[in-house]
Amino acid sequence: MTLLGAAEIRALAERLDVSPTKKWGQNFVHDANTVRKIVTAAKLHDGESVVEVGPGLGSLTLGLLEQGHPVTAIEIDPRLAAELPATAATHGVAQGMLTVIQADALAVTELPAAPVAKAAAATMSSPAEPTAIVANLPYNVSVPVLIHLLETFPTIRRILVMVQAEVGHRIAADPGSKVYGVPSVKAAWWGDWKVEGTVSRRVFWPEPNVDSVLVGMTARATPGDELLRRRTFAIADAAFGQRRKTLRQALSAIAGSTTAAAELCEAAGIDSGARGEQLTLADFVRLASVPF
Repeated sequence: MTLLGAAEIRALAERLDVSPTKKWGQNFVHDANTVRKIVTAAKLHDGESVVEVGPGLGSLTLGLLEQGHPVTAIEIDPRLAAELPATAATHGVAQGMLTVIQADALAVTELPAAPVAKAAAATMSSPAEPTAIVANLPYNVSVPVLIHLLETFPTIRRILVMVQAEVGHRIAADPGSKVYGVPSVKAAWWGDWKVEGTVSRRVFWPEPNVDSVLVGMTARATPGDELLRRRTFAIADAAFGQRRKTLRQALSAIAGSTTAAAELCEAAGIDSGARGEQLTLADFVRLASVPF
């Protein structure tokens, strides 16, 4: 399959009267080698269906389809959503391999039954349950989109997304790091994250003013049920809401007082003089497990 190049990207944008906007974080990939690098790095099962957020003009979409992965693409821009099936057909994609949803990914709570390639039909439990996300995420909403999709679709086992380098390093950060924070803790609830590659800003149109990375997750068992997750996230929000303050101070509002916050920490076996940036996900879970 021939993937989209710079000339075709610009021609498509001109014909559709599309000017990439900061509002929707649009930066289109025009390098076929980069696209194939991303698809390979995703390490998907043969024929595994993929959810793609922000397909844009279809660069990564075609790369996934080229390797036999049915794609459910969520696109907020109605012009791009309407054009994507035609682009796929023009490039020889078999009918039924692409499903396009014109919507804000943050508002999506269910997905239509996705097509299943023959190679995957015997191993996938249900075509309606997404197991993988591969995307060039809009820079301005990348973390909220990831958290929303993980909350909504617990069957997701693998994620590989291209994001702003600063955001990717924050998501994959370990405790004690200067960039470790709420996104790091929340993302870790569902799996293990790491930065899996870098992406040159020169492969985008328009060229962004920031570098990009590929950040990936491999799912593992979550630490608890939905109630525990919500409590854990609330404590993380409080702990990092006042990053320079100790847990005794930062958790006082959620616990009721500094004394109650200190007692909460003591019951969880955690130093109330510590700061949120020093705590692991397991520490936050222990705090959330204590009644307050």
